[in-house]
Amino acid sequence: MNLEKYILAIITVNPARVAGGTSIFTCESVEEMDHFAKNLEAILDGIAHKLSEEVYVIVKH
Repeated sequence: MNLEKYILAIITVNPARVAGGTSIFTCESVEEMDHFAKNLEAILDGIAHKLSEEVYVIVKH
Protein backbone atom coordinates (compact mmCIF):
# COMPACT_ATOMS: atom_id res chain seq x y z
CA MET A 1 0.00 0.00 0.00
CA ASN A 2 1.28 3.46 -0.90
CA LEU A 3 0.03 6.36 1.23
CA GLU A 4 -0.25 9.56 -0.74
CA LYS A 5 -2.22 11.75 1.68
CA TYR A 6 -1.75 11.82 5.43
CA ILE A 7 -1.71 14.09 8.51
CA LEU A 8 1.80 15.08 9.58
CA ALA A 9 0.92 17.09 12.72
CA ILE A 10 -1.87 18.72 14.69
CA ILE A 11 -1.40 22.10 16.38
CA THR A 12 -3.86 23.36 18.97
CA VAL A 13 -4.46 25.68 21.90
CA ASN A 14 -7.12 23.30 23.24
CA PRO A 15 -5.82 19.73 23.61
CA ALA A 16 -9.28 18.50 24.64
CA ARG A 17 -10.40 19.03 21.03
CA VAL A 18 -7.85 16.69 19.41
CA ALA A 19 -6.64 13.10 19.65
CA GLY A 20 -4.96 10.66 17.34
CA GLY A 21 -1.92 8.84 16.18
CA THR A 22 0.13 11.78 14.94
CA SER A 23 2.26 14.46 16.57
CA ILE A 24 0.19 16.96 18.55
CA PHE A 25 1.65 20.35 19.45
CA THR A 26 -0.11 22.28 22.23
CA CYS A 27 0.43 26.04 22.21
CA GLU A 28 -0.19 28.72 24.85
CA SER A 29 -1.86 31.24 22.51
CA VAL A 30 -3.40 31.60 19.07
CA GLU A 31 -0.38 33.67 17.99
CA GLU A 32 1.98 30.88 19.02
CA MET A 33 -0.24 28.35 17.22
CA ASP A 34 -0.08 30.43 14.01
CA HIS A 35 3.72 30.63 14.34
CA PHE A 36 4.03 26.85 14.84
CA ALA A 37 1.77 26.15 11.86
CA LYS A 38 3.76 28.40 9.55
CA ASN A 39 7.10 26.89 10.59
CA LEU A 40 6.00 23.26 10.69
CA GLU A 41 4.43 23.66 7.26
CA ALA A 42 7.87 24.56 5.87
CA ILE A 43 9.86 22.08 7.97
CA LEU A 44 7.62 19.09 7.21
CA ASP A 45 7.05 20.07 3.56
CA GLY A 46 3.29 19.93 4.10
CA ILE A 47 0.32 22.27 3.91
CA ALA A 48 -1.28 23.88 6.97
CA HIS A 49 -5.06 23.94 7.15
CA LYS A 50 -6.86 25.92 9.87
CA LEU A 51 -9.83 23.79 10.91
CA SER A 52 -11.04 26.20 13.59
CA GLU A 53 -9.79 29.06 15.74
CA GLU A 54 -8.18 26.41 17.97
CA VAL A 55 -6.84 23.75 15.58
CA TYR A 56 -4.49 23.47 12.59
CA VAL A 57 -3.54 20.28 10.77
CA ILE A 58 -0.44 19.89 8.64
CA VAL A 59 -1.09 17.47 5.81
CA LYS A 60 0.84 15.92 2.96
CA HIS A 61 -1.12 15.90 -0.29
